[in-house]
Amino acid sequence: MAFSSGKKEDGIVFGNAYDKYGSTNPVVKYLMRGFDQSLDHYISQTGVKEFHEIGCGEGYWVLKYAKKGFETHGSDFSSEVISLAKENAAEQAVSADIFSVKSIYDLNADSDPSQLIVCCEVLEHLENPVAGLEKLKEVAQEYVILSVPSEPLWRILNLVRFKYISDLGNTPGHLNHWSRSRFINLVSDYFEVLSVSSPTPWTMLLCRVKK
Repeated sequence: MAFSSGKKEDGIVFGNAYDKYGSTNPVVKYLMRGFDQSLDHYISQTGVKEFHEIGCGEGYWVLKYAKKGFETHGSDFSSEVISLAKENAAEQAVSADIFSVKSIYDLNADSDPSQLIVCCEVLEHLENPVAGLEKLKEVAQEYVILSVPSEPLWRILNLVRFKYISDLGNTPGHLNHWSRSRFINLVSDYFEVLSVSSPTPWTMLLCRVKK
């Protein structure tokens, strides 16, 4: 797969700095396996066979589940990263039409609804995460899966590997920082939190739209 390698668009970091999904580093493999298992478990729990990933980046998860027979769609604010997603789709013999350029702030119930909304590693990048959650609430028909870095663990792990020392371990582009409890409290204002998992070093929530 093609990855953005830490590029910026409109001053915002988009996509993945490297291929963490295909990494041979045993620590990275362990961490990504935990994330993958949690996401797969939550998607299975919903029982749905279609989802829209908001902030899909280069399209890894959208393509993975499309090849499993899911009806998937991915969107991202970055036209450059969506171009990469479409390249990756072509390489995997999947229709590039499942990807589109759209900011989370521009979502609407008429054009972007889905039984399941997946929004992983996005909210920490937003200048207005509350507005982002409002938009997710607007387009989610039944379920939402959210994940963010678990703080302060995320920054501690960066410091341990001598990354971003001058920024106290903060990954470039991360504007918001939540502990597990603070993130649950925030999301609970918008969705019913059904389950919480902590694949190190993330917090992941399975939520349902409040009736």
